Amino acid sequence: MNKSNISIFLLSLFILTCTSIAAQVQPAMLERPMNNFTMPTYDGKTVSLSDFKGKNVLLVFPRGYAAENRWCSICNYQYAQILDLDKKIKGNVDLQILYIFPYSEEKTHEWFDAFPDQMTAIEKMKTPQDQSEQSLRRATFAKNYFTEKYEFKKGEVPTPFPILIDSARTVSKSLGLFMTEWGGSKVDQNIPAVFLLDKNGVLKFKYIGQSTADRPSVNYLLSVIEKLL
Repeated sequence: MNKSNISIFLLSLFILTCTSIAAQVQPAMLERPMNNFTMPTYDGKTVSLSDFKGKNVLLVFPRGYAAENRWCSICNYQYAQILDLDKKIKGNVDLQILYIFPYSEEKTHEWFDAFPDQMTAIEKMKTPQDQSEQSLRRATFAKNYFTEKYEFKKGEVPTPFPILIDSARTVSKSLGLFMTEWGGSKVDQNIPAVFLLDKNGVLKFKYIGQSTADRPSVNYLLSVIEKLL
């Protein structure tokens, strides 16, 4: 194979690779309709995004695992906040919340089963028995970030909105959210993300980021919802 043919071959391979990646990852673009999807729910039903046409929709993708056998505390706290948001908007805002896990139904059940203990662990984080510098730094963060105290009983964690099971990571991957490693944490996880769609399915607001500091609070989301919708 001469140099010319090699160059053509490499160029063709590059184009095919880029085309394949583009076909797999379809970022959600502001002011454009979001692609429809269909997924099973935690309670055994099936839901499509198009089912909610005519309603505003808030899509929430939690990280899930933060490390091996350790759930993301911030995502747990966010779920408790989203429960509060759901109560606040009921009867006031025509909004449907969809909460999407990149795990199987069994793994999602484990998340809900561990949820009450996660809330307890957050409270303990604020007043550590270990007075090491690292524990005290963590306590300062917890007091500043986890400002509300939540308590739940096992088997009684509310699910007032659909919990979607993206076990094949089809939607998570198409949005460029799914990862198998981040910051040295080698576990299946999503980049935390929030998408707000209007009644026509057009994306009006989005947040995607692993950073804890800039993750939108429920009060901020509520202000965005009230302004945009």
